[in-house]
Amino acid sequence: MKKFKLKPLAVIALVVAVVAAGAFFFLSSGKSGDAAADAKAAPQPALPVPAAQPQPARLPLTLAANGNIVAWQEAIIGSESNGLRLTEVRVNVGDVVKAGQVLATFSTESVQADVAQARASLLEAQASAADAAANAERARTLQNSGALSTQQINQYLTTEKTARARAEAAQAVLGAQQLRGRQTQVLAPDSGVISARTATVGAVVSAGTELFRLIRKGRLEWRAEVTSAELGRITAGTTAVVRPASGGEIQGRVRMIAPTVDPQTRSALVYVDLPILPAKNSPAKAGMFARGEFNLGASDALTVPQRAIVVRDGFNFVFRLAPDNRVSQVKVVTGRLAGDRVEVLTGLAPDARIVVDGAGFLNDGDLVRVSETTEPKQAVPPATSSSAATK
Repeated sequence: MKKFKLKPLAVIALVVAVVAAGAFFFLSSGKSGDAAADAKAAPQPALPVPAAQPQPARLPLTLAANGNIVAWQEAIIGSESNGLRLTEVRVNVGDVVKAGQVLATFSTESVQADVAQARASLLEAQASAADAAANAERARTLQNSGALSTQQINQYLTTEKTARARAEAAQAVLGAQQLRGRQTQVLAPDSGVISARTATVGAVVSAGTELFRLIRKGRLEWRAEVTSAELGRITAGTTAVVRPASGGEIQGRVRMIAPTVDPQTRSALVYVDLPILPAKNSPAKAGMFARGEFNLGASDALTVPQRAIVVRDGFNFVFRLAPDNRVSQVKVVTGRLAGDRVEVLTGLAPDARIVVDGAGFLNDGDLVRVSETTEPKQAVPPATSSSAATK
């Protein structure tokens, strides 16, 4: 077999083609690697976020306090009769009564017998007094005639005075027995709500025994405990919002401030009058615990949306936007709440731009893309509600 031999020119051409192909592959792979490295090194935005600026607002100043709801005045209604039996109890706990209304009645048989006896004694005494007066008058007409001695005349005059005194005593006894008769009815001393009842039909009670307790006028008050350091901020007439433990809100007004401070707790009582509401519909009940706030006016504040606040390690933070759209974590101190906004006391400039939504997913130094700007065009109107925090 004849061997195939390449000519020198063909060999050279083949070597040149192989070298050229290798060089082209090397150069093309180097360029693609550089492009990939550049693409990998270019920073990418972490999250599209909306941004906003803090807004000025006029927020109310409040002072939070705790206390108990108690009766304005509680009257104790007791028995004025002694040794009488209760025959009827007409009211129960929670009933609304009026001044002079009959609450309970006692047995009247023995009292009526005593009244009849006293009236008979009075008639007897009056008859004796009339007879003595007639004898004394005759003695006066005979005083200058000498028919009667001076001693006899004085005796008739003395008998007249004694009989008159006995008639007056009998009249007083009758009046006392008639008073006992009126006391067989237990009357309400004032209008209000019955808060307690110990009266039981058939019981024989002594004078002074408590039968009922009455919340006068149905008025309740909130006795708030305020520290001596904050006491000077409250004056008589200051309005307050009271929130009983049962729920709801009640508007009240400061009636007075206690003149003394408890030396143990260093706090004083502030008496807040509550409006008179129907006992069945009112959320406030005597003896109930309640929280509340005193309205102390309003002040200017810098506010941000609550969703812009991120809580980490027990502190509040916001994420401030830099001109290059990188965020920096800023620690802030928050204050009062107003709807969906919160007051920022320190840590944030009024012209700063902050992340509103999605701040909880960011870290310090992240690059973001601002998808929406919610910067305000004008100041926020005054807030209508606030939290218990005070400035």
